[in-house]
Amino acid sequence: MSSSRPGRAFRRLLITLVVLALLLVVVDRAAAYVAENQLASMAEKEAAQYDVRAADTSVHIGGFGFLPQLVKEDFSKVTLTMKQPTFSGIPAEDLKVDLTDVHVPKALLTGDRGAAVTVDSTALRLQLAPAELAKLAARSTGLSGLTMAVVDDKLHAKLSLRGINADVTIVPKVSKGRIVLVVDQLSDSIPSFIRSAVKNQLARGIVIPKLPFGAQLDQVSVEGSSVLLTASAADLKFNT
Repeated sequence: MSSSRPGRAFRRLLITLVVLALLLVVVDRAAAYVAENQLASMAEKEAAQYDVRAADTSVHIGGFGFLPQLVKEDFSKVTLTMKQPTFSGIPAEDLKVDLTDVHVPKALLTGDRGAAVTVDSTALRLQLAPAELAKLAARSTGLSGLTMAVVDDKLHAKLSLRGINADVTIVPKVSKGRIVLVVDQLSDSIPSFIRSAVKNQLARGIVIPKLPFGAQLDQVSVEGSSVLLTASAADLKFNT
């Protein structure tokens, strides 16, 4: 009988430790949930300063354990997602922002209005429909009736110039903060003067309105059926 008592005591200890561990996980997740909602509200407020609105805004705090990171007031990575955003009145498909080295004060959990979150570096991914890029291109190049679509993973532009229709394969690139459309393929059946005019007008560059959070455009590419703008920002600050 006496030999079974240590066994029962050990089982009780083990059960107690498991229960405590589960409680810690629950508390950790609950605190993270509160902080993520607070950060989402702060991000929405900051985004509005750049004329950015979204149908839904959510935040996910990465890293191992929320509370240990909160004690240090430093989160290695926070991901902000804005669904169906608009910036400067331009509708986009999706906006994902990776925030690295995020400094979050403990006062954020209590709703302290003086609390501010600072971010060392920010990487932004903004997805645009080709049709929206075409509208921006038409304004900058003067090519009315310009349309764009992704075909076989390449960006195509259709336009009419001097009564001649053209279907052009283009490669978007970033130059001095603008998106330049470089002609990759153009039918030889199109007269040379039309080909030159198309190349020159597309190469004028598209002026992009101010991006969310004041980010600077780094790269543009085709991803799936969308045009992906990649941008970055430093020393971002969210206020309550």
